[in-house]
Amino acid sequence: MKLSLRSHLAKTGICGKCPPMWKFIAFASLLASAAPFSRPAVAASSPWAAGTGVKVRLVTSGGPDAEGRVKGALSIELAPGWKTYWRDPGDAGVPPRIDFSDSRNVSSVDVAYPAPHRFSDEGGIWAGYKKPVRFGLTLKATDPSKPMELDAKVFIGVCQSICVPFQAQLAVDPGKDADDLTDAATVAETFAALPAAPREDFNAIEAKKTPAALSVSATLPKPNAAAELFVAAPEGYSFGPPKRIGSESGKVAFSVPVLAGDIAAGAPRIPYTLVLQGGQAVAGDL
Repeated sequence: MKLSLRSHLAKTGICGKCPPMWKFIAFASLLASAAPFSRPAVAASSPWAAGTGVKVRLVTSGGPDAEGRVKGALSIELAPGWKTYWRDPGDAGVPPRIDFSDSRNVSSVDVAYPAPHRFSDEGGIWAGYKKPVRFGLTLKATDPSKPMELDAKVFIGVCQSICVPFQAQLAVDPGKDADDLTDAATVAETFAALPAAPREDFNAIEAKKTPAALSVSATLPKPNAAAELFVAAPEGYSFGPPKRIGSESGKVAFSVPVLAGDIAAGAPRIPYTLVLQGGQAVAGDL
């Protein structure tokens, strides 16, 4: 029987009452002593950091552009049979955390996630990936005229017959080896594989909010097409798996159970990813 990370922490007393939207504080407390030491940034990409069933590395495509932006990728290689989680995996999973707070000359970081899959197993229903995956990173320099040094603390959960947390600290200097064609190709491929921006014939919008559910109206290229909706709950909120409940006037209706938080009183933006059966996807905010 698979024991989820959340269940393990609850049983060990580290997380006696895990909230519906899992936070990383308990995991950080559990593994802080095992965190690898940070190494000086010597290149625009980091070495691989390996753990049980997984290895990760950080890659950038060179120094800041004219607007002070650096693009990069967090590469996650999974061993056969292993899985990892999307940004909001649901009650049975652990969202990834990428912390750049110890970096130099970085004012903001945006993380973009490939379209996930929905899984159902002994641990519950969750959203994530069963193949190697890359997260797209866009980092903004505080001062574009100065060098940027990246220090990323990465925390993810991976599962096979058991679920285990993985933590690594990765350091890179985007200005070193800035013309490396392999790194540039890796970052370009990462962004090319991300969901597209919503368009007129393929998007999702918020239809109605109640204390119990969020109603979403989706437009698909073909109204009867098979599609899945994934939503990421804002801080302080938790959602259940969206359910397709019907269609009307060419629109497809989804209902998203609200497990925690008063969604009817108003909430911050709610990121979504809408995925067709063949893998085509768009991502935006409700």
